[in-house]
Amino acid sequence: MTVREDEIERDNGTRGIYGVVEKPDSAIIIPVEGDSIYLVEQFRYPIRAKALEFPQGSLERNDVAPEHIAREELLGETGLVAGSLELLGPIHIACGYANQTTYAFAATQLKQAERKPDAEEHDLTVRRVKIAEFEQLIRNSEIKDAQTMAAWALYRVRKSTVDGE
Repeated sequence: MTVREDEIERDNGTRGIYGVVEKPDSAIIIPVEGDSIYLVEQFRYPIRAKALEFPQGSLERNDVAPEHIAREELLGETGLVAGSLELLGPIHIACGYANQTTYAFAATQLKQAERKPDAEEHDLTVRRVKIAEFEQLIRNSEIKDAQTMAAWALYRVRKSTVDGE
């Protein structure tokens, strides 16, 4: 990650400073199995609390295809291997100050393999929940991760289009 401050001139001619965070692209994965999904819970240092979210992350470099990132993150965090991985769309995490794009995927035809967590994921736990329970967690503000909610919106829109809802 790099942080920089750019001297800019706005379209109205005023000058200013703009802070930009540069990070490699990432992936967020919705592992779906019937009427259930998988979530991970882990301590997130910036908020000093545990967060319940979909598996997500980056491989810390820019030369990786989004599908490869998704497969690696899914396996590393949950031990799941997806027989099918569908791109739902890109999410700009914080376009007001960061250039990172997260690619949202739906993972199906899941098979369990050995989990391979990163060092910072030592406390990560995996939870399988019913979709109705997950949506209740959102309503109760127990799910606060913006990427998780944005990915879920993409998934629901895609599903409603396919299912004709």
